[in-house]
Amino acid sequence: MKNRSKHITNTDFLKTTFQPRGFGALKFLLEKEFKQVWRNKFLIRVIFLLPLLSLALLPMVANFEIKNNNLAVVDHDHTPLSELLIKKITSSGHFRLVSVTADYKEALKDVEQDRADVIVEIPAAFEKNLMTNYSADLLVSANAVNAVKGALGTSYLAQIINNFSTELRNKYLTANSRLQAPAFEIVPRYDFNPRLEYKFSMIPAIIMMILGMISGFLPALNIVGEKERGTIEQMNVTPVKRLPVILSKLIPYWVIGFIVLTICFIVAWIIYGMVSVGGYLEIYLFATIFVLAFSGLGLVISNYANTIQQAMYLMFFFVINFIFLSGLYTPISSMPEWTQTMSFFSPLRYMIEALRSIYLKGSSFMDLWHQFMALVGFAIFFNFWAINSYRKKA
Repeated sequence: MKNRSKHITNTDFLKTTFQPRGFGALKFLLEKEFKQVWRNKFLIRVIFLLPLLSLALLPMVANFEIKNNNLAVVDHDHTPLSELLIKKITSSGHFRLVSVTADYKEALKDVEQDRADVIVEIPAAFEKNLMTNYSADLLVSANAVNAVKGALGTSYLAQIINNFSTELRNKYLTANSRLQAPAFEIVPRYDFNPRLEYKFSMIPAIIMMILGMISGFLPALNIVGEKERGTIEQMNVTPVKRLPVILSKLIPYWVIGFIVLTICFIVAWIIYGMVSVGGYLEIYLFATIFVLAFSGLGLVISNYANTIQQAMYLMFFFVINFIFLSGLYTPISSMPEWTQTMSFFSPLRYMIEALRSIYLKGSSFMDLWHQFMALVGFAIFFNFWAINSYRKKA
């Protein structure tokens, strides 16, 4: 009897055993990706420690509230009223008195040597002029090397001096009939952040920054890492199409994004007592599209980069520009007009607007329809680009 057995090569075995070519292969590809993530202990630490440490530290340091300005006072008057003004300024909590002198040049030396940030000069006859002429002059000098600190410091100081003037008018000067006039009391009400806590507006933005970095950097390094290890060639010789390959790279980091977002919400609640005024379902809906958009951008970069260093530099370039154009630190309305136009190309802008509105104001999905559609557009654009730019060499 003739032996009809055939010699089966490795290539023939691969083609006969690995039958799924389309979405049927997605199951096996996802299993591979999740196993790689789970075996990477460093990645597991990043997923859990990055949101924890970032939310614990960044809201404390990324803060534009200026406190403990060093104050130098030049007092030429030496009256009870000038001393009362000094106490009024220092008791506000924004200023720390470092020196009181009668010579302006000595106070200026404190500024030049970084011992003082602001100088208040009280002229001679300050109390006399205020009581007889109902007005007096004060000189405020600020160190503007740090423009933000100088501007906000003088703004706080002007507000304190205005309040001091109002108190004096109510206490001493209203007895004079010439000054009697209808009185108006302005009581401001701050909606959505009554105590004007800067960290409350920063926490939602920082959460989105963390989510963008996780969902952008990790996919960008995934394909490039396989290029450097040579394992991507094993995928290229299989009959699997490009779309399942890209989806297998997107879905694990989409799941990781949800895990990171949940950890951020828990940390914000435990450390800062901050919970969403609106619903969490809307936040997760927006985050779903945002993570897909940023992961798609990461895959686009990984398709063009040949080394991990190239992918990191390219991703860092886009992320840092997206952050500064998003309104995270500076309101978009305060930017130049051409920069405001550029901000429309930052996915972070729309996600930060949505999260702040839902988290602090309780906005509904219909209130944020335009932001949602913008994120959908970014997700379609980047993922379509990622699929078409992935060159599969069979």
